[in-house]
Amino acid sequence: MDPRVERIYTAADYIKGVLADKGLKPSVGIILGSGLGKLADKIADPVVIPYREIPGFPVSTAIGHKGNFIIGELGGKTVMAMQGRIHYYEGYPMEMVTLPTRVMVVVGIKYLFVSNAAGGVNYDYHVGDLMIIKDHIGHIPNPLIGKNMDEFGPRFPDMTRPYDLGLIKRAEAIAAEEGIPVHKGVYFAGTGPTYETPAEYKYIRTIGADATGMSTVPEVIIARHMSVPVFGMSVITNEAHDEYAEDYVNDGDDVVVAANAAADKMSTVFTRLIESL
Repeated sequence: MDPRVERIYTAADYIKGVLADKGLKPSVGIILGSGLGKLADKIADPVVIPYREIPGFPVSTAIGHKGNFIIGELGGKTVMAMQGRIHYYEGYPMEMVTLPTRVMVVVGIKYLFVSNAAGGVNYDYHVGDLMIIKDHIGHIPNPLIGKNMDEFGPRFPDMTRPYDLGLIKRAEAIAAEEGIPVHKGVYFAGTGPTYETPAEYKYIRTIGADATGMSTVPEVIIARHMSVPVFGMSVITNEAHDEYAEDYVNDGDDVVVAANAAADKMSTVFTRLIESL
C-alpha cells in the first residue's frame, strides 16, 4: 500500500475506534482558523481527541490553534471540528498539511466547512467583517503534486466550483435573516509566515482577491479531490491596505483577538447552515 494512504487509514481507524465507543458518526467536518477555535465550545457532548494522540498525525504550532479534534453535536448533526489546522509555513510538507482533511473524509464526513482569519485587501472590508468565500487564488504549492492517490480522486480534478453554490446561497439567506452583514469574495492564499508587504497587498487586490491569508486552499483542493462539498468563510482581522502610518505593524496576537470578537457571528451562520443540511 502507498505509505501516504496507509498513514491516512491508520489515523482514521484510530479515530473511528474512539468514536465507536460513543456511537458517533460525524457527517460534517469543520476546520477552525486562527482565533476561531471558540466555535468548538458550542459543540454539545464533545469528545476531544488531541492531535498528538493520533498515530502519524502532525501537531499544530500556530498561535490560536489548540490542536484537537472536537466531535459532538452542532446544529442537530454530529460534527468533527479541527480546533486548529496545520499550515505549510510550520514546516510540514503538503501531505501532512492536508492529512487531517483526508482523514475526516475517511472517517465519514459528507460536507466540509472551512474558516480562517484574513486580511481585507478590499477597501470596503473592515476588521470584524465576515466574507463568504466564493472562489480562491492559491499561491501555496498544490497538495496534489506528486503521484495521484487514485483511491481518493482523479489525477486532474475540476475546480470550476470549489465552494458549493447551494451552500453559499443558503448561508447568504441565513445571514440576512439573522441581520449579520456578509461580503462574498475571493480568498488569496500565500505561504506565510510573514504578513504581506504593502506592495504585495496591492498586487493581491489587483489580481482579483478580496482577502488574504495563509491557509484554506490546500484543504479545499483535497476535499474537492474527494468530491466533498465545501463552504468557506473568512473573518477579516486586519485591513490589508497599501498605505499605513509609520508606526503601524501587523501583529499575530491582534489577529486572534479580532477573530475571537467575530467568532460568534460566524458560529451562528455555521450552526444554522449545518441545521439545514
